Amino acid sequence: MKSRKLSIPYIVWMLVFTMIPLVMIGITAFTDKSGGFSLEPFQKAFTYTNVFLKSLWIAFLSTLISLILAYPLAYMLARMKKSSQNTFVMLLMIPMWMNFLLRIYAWIILLQKNGPLDLALSILGIHGSYIGNTAAVVVGMVYEYLPFMVLPIYTVMCKIDPSLIEAAQDLGSNGFDVFRKVIFPLSVPGIISGITMVFVPSASTFLVSQYLGGTDDIMIGDVIDKIFWTDQNTGSAISLILMIFIFAFLVLMNLFGDEEAIA
Repeated sequence: MKSRKLSIPYIVWMLVFTMIPLVMIGITAFTDKSGGFSLEPFQKAFTYTNVFLKSLWIAFLSTLISLILAYPLAYMLARMKKSSQNTFVMLLMIPMWMNFLLRIYAWIILLQKNGPLDLALSILGIHGSYIGNTAAVVVGMVYEYLPFMVLPIYTVMCKIDPSLIEAAQDLGSNGFDVFRKVIFPLSVPGIISGITMVFVPSASTFLVSQYLGGTDDIMIGDVIDKIFWTDQNTGSAISLILMIFIFAFLVLMNLFGDEEAIA
């Protein structure tokens, strides 16, 4: 009974700041500006299909690169001494203490013409544009969300029973076989959590492409941000479609995670 009472503030918070706004977005998506039922907002929303697909592509690239970078980093962290682990995890999290927009500004300074990167590469005779393109957007996304990939994998790896690794070694497995047959399979739940925590915000984020990308790199989050203030119905329809896709993605990841757990 006491635990139920303690959950009341959380339930009220979820109702007021999550469920009610979601219901309002759903209602607005199926109405026109006069308040009558209409599917026109969805017709307008589907005109942004290319932007939606580009957002998913950028999110996929960002997630893939984050996984490639995060897995060996998490593996090295998990094998360190406990004191060293705490230090490196803190160093990994320190940039997250800074405002999101300030971190984007830092990348603008680094990648802009005559910036530190341009000047450093010009010494080697390399010149080019490092901002205003898809690559810059992906770099910014990876930087923003890399810790969300590292930490779940690192946490799962720390929980792997050392006796399992010792047993595999006693049975004649070399380092690669131990990793392939023991460490990697047991770290899959962390990989799934990391993919979810990176892909979902990457697909719906905004501002990163506005500051680091070009005119062809606008993402669906930017479209929602701009259109919502002039056409709430279409903005709500786009938001609803994005939420449905993200929900389907989460369900798929959970199903995949359950299958791995059973295996």
